[in-house]
Amino acid sequence: MANTKSAIKTIRRITRQTKVNKNRKARFKNALKKMNSIIDKKNKKDALTYLPKLNSELMKIAKTGIIKKKNASRNISRITKKINSI
Repeated sequence: MANTKSAIKTIRRITRQTKVNKNRKARFKNALKKMNSIIDKKNKKDALTYLPKLNSELMKIAKTGIIKKKNASRNISRITKKINSI
C-alpha cells in the first residue's frame, strides 16, 4: 500500500483515469460492432452514412491514446473495403 501523500494521490488519479479509459474503449468497441451489424445486413446506404461518425469516433480514441493511430486507420480501411464489396 502507498505510504506517502503523493503516492496516494497518484493511485486516486490512476483509478479515475482507468474508468475514463474503459468508457472510451467501450465506445470504440460499440461503434465497430454497430458498423459490423450494418454491414452484415447488407445495408450500404446506412453504412455509408455511419462511416464518417465511425471515422470520427476512432480518431478521437486514437488521439487520446486508447488505441494507436495505425490501428484506427487499419480498422477504417478494412470497414471501407467491406462496404465497397456490398
